[in-house]
Amino acid sequence: MPTPHNAACVGDIAKVVLMPGDPLRAKVVAQRYLSDVRLFNNVRGMLGYTGTYKGVPVSVMGSGMGIPSIGIYSWELYNVYDVDAIIRIGSAGGLAPHVRLRDIVMGQGACTDSNYAASFGMPGTIAPICDFGLLRAAVRAAEDLGVRYSVGNLLSTDVFYCESAVHEAWASMGVLAVEMEAAGLYLNAAKADKKALGIMTVSDLPLTGEGLSAEERQESFTQMMEVALQTAVAVYG
Repeated sequence: MPTPHNAACVGDIAKVVLMPGDPLRAKVVAQRYLSDVRLFNNVRGMLGYTGTYKGVPVSVMGSGMGIPSIGIYSWELYNVYDVDAIIRIGSAGGLAPHVRLRDIVMGQGACTDSNYAASFGMPGTIAPICDFGLLRAAVRAAEDLGVRYSVGNLLSTDVFYCESAVHEAWASMGVLAVEMEAAGLYLNAAKADKKALGIMTVSDLPLTGEGLSAEERQESFTQMMEVALQTAVAVYG
């Protein structure tokens, strides 16, 4: 049945969901790539659509910004709607020296400064990681499409505006890029025994001040969305 945040009924949502932070980006993905599209949610403006891509059922839904927001939506998708896999698609700030603008970064793991993991009551520090099957399929998709990518650790932070020393510290430990949602998604997936992966486009470099224009972001995001869709088809086709 519908939840306070999602008007869908069981069966309205595919087993695999692409999840951008911006609900309007979810609309773009649905209109540009999916066939036989139907809207399943518009509660609080958090748009969700289901359609098919190359004959495979795929849903796309916004998550909002930050771990608390994606924590709510992904928990409901996994536990109420029996979604099997969520692929986060979005933007990230590149931190590692070899990461360039327009690159795709895939989060094998997700460090965090959030206290979200404390809610799981673990007797130590849990390390949120992605699903290897999704990661392997995404790497193959990126290589087939000729897209430059890196795989490694992300930083999922609660703080958008922070001092450069913070980013420098995480970069010194080999963290590829900073974003705001992956760790929460990975933790929810682990708890529900489901699958998750973060695939992000590097839209800016916080340590140098470089960033993409709106037009350049659109081109780079297109590559990211195609990698994510190819991943969905490879795993669920």
